[in-house]
Amino acid sequence: MKNMNLREKIGQMIMTGYPTAEPSPDIIKLIEEYKVANIIFFSYNLLSVEQIRKNCRELHQRIEKSTGYPAFISVDQEGGVVTRLPEQACNVPGAMLIGAAGNKEYAYQAGRITGEELKALGINMDLAPVLDVNSNPDNPVIGVRSYSNDPHMVEEYGCHMMKGLLHAGVMATVKHFPGHGDTAVDSHLGLPVVEKDLEELMAGELIPFRSAIRQGAPCVMTSHILFPKLEPEKKPATMSKAVLTGVLREKLGFEGIIITDCLEMSAIKTFYGTAQGAVEAVKAGAQLLCISHTPSLVIEAVHKLEAAVDAGEISMEIINRAVENILKFKERYRIDYSKDETSCIGSREHKNMIREIIHRGITKITEKELPGITEDTVIIGSYAYRSTLANSAVDQGLHFARYMAEKLHCRYLDVPVNPGEEDIRGILSGIGHGSNVIYGLYNGHLNLGQIALANEIRQAGHELLAVTLRNPYDAALLRKDIHKIAAYEYNIPVFDALAEVIRNEVEASGKLPVELVKP
Repeated sequence: MKNMNLREKIGQMIMTGYPTAEPSPDIIKLIEEYKVANIIFFSYNLLSVEQIRKNCRELHQRIEKSTGYPAFISVDQEGGVVTRLPEQACNVPGAMLIGAAGNKEYAYQAGRITGEELKALGINMDLAPVLDVNSNPDNPVIGVRSYSNDPHMVEEYGCHMMKGLLHAGVMATVKHFPGHGDTAVDSHLGLPVVEKDLEELMAGELIPFRSAIRQGAPCVMTSHILFPKLEPEKKPATMSKAVLTGVLREKLGFEGIIITDCLEMSAIKTFYGTAQGAVEAVKAGAQLLCISHTPSLVIEAVHKLEAAVDAGEISMEIINRAVENILKFKERYRIDYSKDETSCIGSREHKNMIREIIHRGITKITEKELPGITEDTVIIGSYAYRSTLANSAVDQGLHFARYMAEKLHCRYLDVPVNPGEEDIRGILSGIGHGSNVIYGLYNGHLNLGQIALANEIRQAGHELLAVTLRNPYDAALLRKDIHKIAAYEYNIPVFDALAEVIRNEVEASGKLPVELVKP
């Protein structure tokens, strides 16, 4: 590191992405001219196993040749609604479904499977697991990405997933410090505020992080949330020295890498500016800066950081300490291409474990026996939609009602995500008389037309099975005489398991990992 100039050191502290399937001219320029040494992938970068492996190898080689040091290549591969890998690989269930399965070993297996496949592809850093405690049912961005509203359950399951990733040789990143679970604002779109003091956080949100740090968490991701009782100035946690240095480093004793959530999210970009946010984050104690999408913002941030060092606003000691830490972990998680083993990717063993977790996680909320399936049964539902920018892009070819109708040999109706009064009248007419109905709800607590439709169907005398395909809080708003199942996710493996439950071929043995209070 002694021979590195300031530009090279700052490049080690930047993580960025590109919008195409193959490395773009812009990303090559950032690597060659600005010495950017870390990449983040999204779904649009990851089209096939062969393409991912080729690009990872090229990027690792290009970055090491340009900078003299290994790269971090990262991805948000949480499982469930935040998965980036193509169908050839295995996308594990999300946190809340695993929590419902009631076995912390499943969280470890999810981490192991994810880590083994990522490493085989050439990805050595996973921006997971989520350690947020989903204590606010109105939370628009965490929800099923959390294991539970119980901090001790999140602690146990989250640390097990972290261990699975680490044992597979991939660097885990616990997030979103000091906790994104008690917000009603998506930081991709706005600036959330949490009015809790340190004592309250230590008794709740910080329990999982404190435990993960004690168990060897190598990396912690910050959240773009205002904590006014911790930081008196109007600075989100990502830019707060009181939070990152005072709480994370000094109070909790964390010595690993502090990485920011993306500095292009509106909570930073709109209110402070991405490049200035990068400067403030480094001053606060962050070491790895995620600027995921825009090359011009990366370049602006590099120049602002250089100017801040030249002006004495950021000391070289801070920069050197960050780079030393980054390089230490890069060496630990370096991809060894002499051990090029890919048989685990999409393996039968991995798929069988995923299927077992899903079957154990699907949760029958109501006690009475499910209504039978007949040729008159009608299945209704909508396409999934991208309810937060953290989500992976939804599969517009997958429709719950159509897919399930084919599996169960009955008819279906496509309904709007948020049906109005006129829609509801038309749907009731389309259902007809005396039919049993299965309704796949998707965030009905945020689209109350779904709740109104479900209650109207039951009011009209139909037996109704409501299946929550995202947050289970929808069930708290439904009439008590409606059958209810929580499935947590909108994808084919879950739909296939649901069909078996509905046909009474397997038991839905999951248990709700959150309290069903009305949002």
